[in-house]
Amino acid sequence: MELCRVAIAGFGAVGRSTAGLLLDRRARYRDVYGVEVRLVAVCASRAGLVDPAGLEPERFDDLEPGLSGPDVIEASGADVLIEAGPSDHRTGRPGLAYLERALSGGRDAIVISKGALARDGARLRALARRSAATIKVSGAAGAALPTVDLLDHNLLGSEVLGVEGVLNATTNYLLDAMMARGVGFEAALREAQAGGFAESDPRDDVEGWDTARKLVILAGFGLGAELSISDLEVRGIQSVTEEQIAGWRSDGLVPKLVGRLWRDEAGAFRGGVGVDAYPLTDPLARLPGKTKAIRVTTDGMGEIVAIGCGAEPLATASAALKDFEHILAARAGRLRPA
Repeated sequence: MELCRVAIAGFGAVGRSTAGLLLDRRARYRDVYGVEVRLVAVCASRAGLVDPAGLEPERFDDLEPGLSGPDVIEASGADVLIEAGPSDHRTGRPGLAYLERALSGGRDAIVISKGALARDGARLRALARRSAATIKVSGAAGAALPTVDLLDHNLLGSEVLGVEGVLNATTNYLLDAMMARGVGFEAALREAQAGGFAESDPRDDVEGWDTARKLVILAGFGLGAELSISDLEVRGIQSVTEEQIAGWRSDGLVPKLVGRLWRDEAGAFRGGVGVDAYPLTDPLARLPGKTKAIRVTTDGMGEIVAIGCGAEPLATASAALKDFEHILAARAGRLRPA
């Protein structure tokens, strides 16, 4: 039976959830793809574990100091890297260093963190092409919500005319609380932070930068459009006032923080992030709490809307392992690599 060795870089909540789910699904991988999957390395910021014979969950709390970095992953002999660590969105590191090494060496990569993809996605795709590696990004571009896969598989052959999406769960929760329950912004934010799904420093979400990065990733990996953060006009929800909320409520409209891609007169994609208000008849208006959605407008298939809400970190881990199954299926000759 073919052996597939997996390494995980980044071993916080998402990395650990991904590792546990991967090991739970080993029987499925054997039965469906004829592949023996072995987790051979995990790396946190300053510690890790490596075992060519395979790691089991009971060892996850015994990371060894110093076992971290791209050299550790390369020495493990891993065939597939799952990159799940935090990243500096200005530099893309540390994830960028792991991905550069893996893709240059012909290892397939599954990316969960957004920094490296938003900063250097075009170069990473070029590295993958040169080495015939596959790079998959579902966990970074919507997690449980299908975004890139929707474009790559379900809409293959159609011309995409535009994309809009509610891509950040935290801002959707905040706006929903403000509209539906009359909760002020600061009170809604405290609720979200107490619930564990808003960061202690929420600026990345509320100012629109998380949505912007997802939009850049979706454009590059789903549409082949080379956009950068600097190409987008980005406006968040931090300036939404009680007067605006009252006005939307009076007019029967629902505000959402939306990332949007559209074609200009020359046919090139442009993008932006901002608050739009939708009538109650629009599917994007009917997204409660932490729910996300994407709408794609095409030439032949019309409008396609996908809506999703999964519990974290399981939803993101599941999205990464969906990518892993696409890789296994491609290796088995059942599916074209995306």
